[in-house]
Amino acid sequence: MKLLVVTAVDAERDAILAALPDGAASAISMIVGGVGPAAAAAATSAALATGNYRLVLSAGIGGGFGPLAVGDVAVSSTIAFADLGAETDAGFVPVSALGFGTERYDVAPRLAVELADTTGGHMGTVLTVATVTGTAATAAELLDRWPDAVAESMEGAGVAAAGQLHGVPFAEVRAISNLVGPRDRDAWDVPAALDTLGRALAAAAAGDWRS
Repeated sequence: MKLLVVTAVDAERDAILAALPDGAASAISMIVGGVGPAAAAAATSAALATGNYRLVLSAGIGGGFGPLAVGDVAVSSTIAFADLGAETDAGFVPVSALGFGTERYDVAPRLAVELADTTGGHMGTVLTVATVTGTAATAAELLDRWPDAVAESMEGAGVAAAGQLHGVPFAEVRAISNLVGPRDRDAWDVPAALDTLGRALAAAAAGDWRS
């Protein structure tokens, strides 16, 4: 049984493949699922329906919450679809409070710890959003609801939902390219994050879930 790695874009996949040691790629299946939770869920579910996998990872670059810095690695203990819910006069209400499902996908504790140890990552909640955070106010509001948030991405909850549906353990690994908050592209370091991502996933691929 293999490890399935789901990225959003080709550059993330290519960075991982370039970092894998000789022979490691044969133990991994990689797909580029597209940007956003819907595309990620559809692509991951299709792959899981036709393969035999022990673990599925949502992997890529993403925004980090302090104290993480650019170049750090975030590993999910929980994956949360942070903007799935309703806006009200009293503030945001998550979908679980509305009685329509869940916005929270808890990673198996041992798996989260092993991935953090293996990759040198910072463990916490990785938030999935359909709209990337671009203001300090939104970043603060997210941290108020998820105080242990370490990173923000756009695909993790989709991958987690597919993994849960198919009974396959799931997790998320993100290399930090920028800080969550005011959108300042000049402060981003995508090449460094892609390099970090490759090294982190190469380490993860050496785990005992490969076979």
